[in-house]
Amino acid sequence: MLPVVQISLDLIDLDEALATAELARRAGVDWLEAGTPLIIAEGMRGVRALRERFPGVPIVADLKTMDGGYLEAEMMARAGATHVVVMARAHEETLKFVVKAGRDHGVKVMGDNLGCPDMVAGARQLEDLGCDFVIHHIGYDERRGIAAAGRRMPSPLDQLRAVVAAVRVPVQAVGGLTLEQAMRTPEYGAPLVVIGAPLAVDADAFKTAAGDLEGTLRLICERVHGYGDVPSSRSSR
Repeated sequence: MLPVVQISLDLIDLDEALATAELARRAGVDWLEAGTPLIIAEGMRGVRALRERFPGVPIVADLKTMDGGYLEAEMMARAGATHVVVMARAHEETLKFVVKAGRDHGVKVMGDNLGCPDMVAGARQLEDLGCDFVIHHIGYDERRGIAAAGRRMPSPLDQLRAVVAAVRVPVQAVGGLTLEQAMRTPEYGAPLVVIGAPLAVDADAFKTAAGDLEGTLRLICERVHGYGDVPSSRSSR
């Protein structure tokens, strides 16, 4: 798979989210994500607004679905999302319903292993139940709480190679990465590079980060797109 740059619009103001998305597209970003804060603030309206402004662009609705899987996925598909996110810690039936909704409505399903006691096993389960992508995710609260306790903050890179090796579907690594680390995830076999909080969005204020964000995103896109094809680990063996 050719590498993809995705911006996570973890914003709560729709106009700001649309403006940031415009900036990101000018810089070469491939996919737009209606981040969880935007979903909470604007719901389907936010996804519809992104779809209307950016026809033909993949839009990820980061629902973090835990229950009501079919309905949530169906609603976001009808609003214009091309990808929806379900959590590995949800009941197995919820995962199955989200996958069914994805097949019925033509959207891809991204399974998120945040909070799994065994992150590799969680990723494998997501693939086994039909998810099209795996999000290998160390959560915001987890990182902050561990750091506040004076312990080493975990990173998605700690187990990224193992997760990639465990599945055939494309993998995305999220949570506490620096820009340099995010840009290097294709080297680990993970072709989906996400730029969000705190890289493009202030994680505490849910506002667009200060500075030359467009210039930064352009450099990121040039470097990531320059990797060429990133083979999935198991299928390449």
